[in-house]
Amino acid sequence: VVRLKGGDPTVFARLTEEIEPVRRAGLGVEIVPGITAALAAASAAGVPLTSRDSASNLTLVTGHAARGKGDHCDISEIAKLPGTIAVYMGVEQIGLWSRQVMEAGRSGDTPVTLVSRCSWPDQRVAATTLAACASDAEREGWCSPAVLLLGPAVTPVPQGPLDGRLVIVTRPAGQEGEVAALVRAAGGECLHVPVLRIAPPDDMGSLDAALHQLGSYDWIVFASTNGVRGFLDRLRVAGLDGRSLGTARLAAIGPATKRSLEDGGYVCDLMPGDYRSEGLVEAFADLHRGSRFLLVRAARGRDVLRRALEAAGHVVDEVAAYQSVAVERLDPATERLLEAAKFPWLTVTSGAIAEAGVRLFGARIRNWRIASLSPVTSAAIRRFGLEPTVEAAEATAAGLVAAIVAHERGLSTELVPSA
Repeated sequence: VVRLKGGDPTVFARLTEEIEPVRRAGLGVEIVPGITAALAAASAAGVPLTSRDSASNLTLVTGHAARGKGDHCDISEIAKLPGTIAVYMGVEQIGLWSRQVMEAGRSGDTPVTLVSRCSWPDQRVAATTLAACASDAEREGWCSPAVLLLGPAVTPVPQGPLDGRLVIVTRPAGQEGEVAALVRAAGGECLHVPVLRIAPPDDMGSLDAALHQLGSYDWIVFASTNGVRGFLDRLRVAGLDGRSLGTARLAAIGPATKRSLEDGGYVCDLMPGDYRSEGLVEAFADLHRGSRFLLVRAARGRDVLRRALEAAGHVVDEVAAYQSVAVERLDPATERLLEAAKFPWLTVTSGAIAEAGVRLFGARIRNWRIASLSPVTSAAIRRFGLEPTVEAAEATAAGLVAAIVAHERGLSTELVPSA
């Protein structure tokens, strides 16, 4: 039996009440140490709890102590201690304990940092003072669970250009990591809401046939990381490996696809400077006629490369290694988070994601700022009557986040509408 608790089970968590009956029953107990909420909240908000110059002490106290019901703790006496005070469960009784702390001698100008729903996508960090914290909490609707940090050392550290910004990442499960890491490195918060899921194609026949004649191709071209994964997975299912490729050379549409090939143990021979189908068309422009191509892609997608290669006299086989299936509905918890979000950023990295996102998010999407990965993606967004706020200069995760950061910093990110 696992009893999972937030924070550390030994701090304001009724450990004794829960563990004694178990011990009386003769059951073994293992406690896994956790990080108590005050430490987690301080780190999440970039707030130092101690300072060599002004706060060498840290006191943890529960805001419910102000009630005087069962807690052998006098918050007015604690307020006289030097250093930083971390108040757990402090929102409900904020007016009472903040007044008691000031009556005990703490200045009303004492800095207070509130961290609500620490480390969740809707985490809120607010800076106020001891005198104003009660009225601010009521006006701003601060909610539990929350930790309030007060004292001379609690001035928040600057978080970055996306501090206070929520970015909704819409890529399929398992593929959000790079964008999310870059957003968090810039001080922002991420909410991962996949609008598509990746599934095998309905018909594997064409892919299976191609796998048994890989050595006949001059080039095998991958249009996405999902194509690489689907191709290599099916190769293993067929009992084949890299030897089946013969002398075929490998091309990837962009850096992420190239990394997927390399992660699978394959060398990428070509990657265009322009990370889209048009870039591959240009890269193969000088190739002699009659080359044999295998294009590995989604079950549905653009056929720009196939048409261009066939027009240039090449032989092209096109196979689906996966399909994107639209997510049908949002779960209730995600719905609540989206309703509470104020002017978030929405990342859109493909036409399929644009289509699925418009259907899934509904009218609220018109109040959000949209970050587009490429001109092709922007054109797909505009087909739904929406205008991207920014467009990545380079069709990569880094380019996408850089465009959002540039907009937040007030740099020029104007888009030229497609013809």
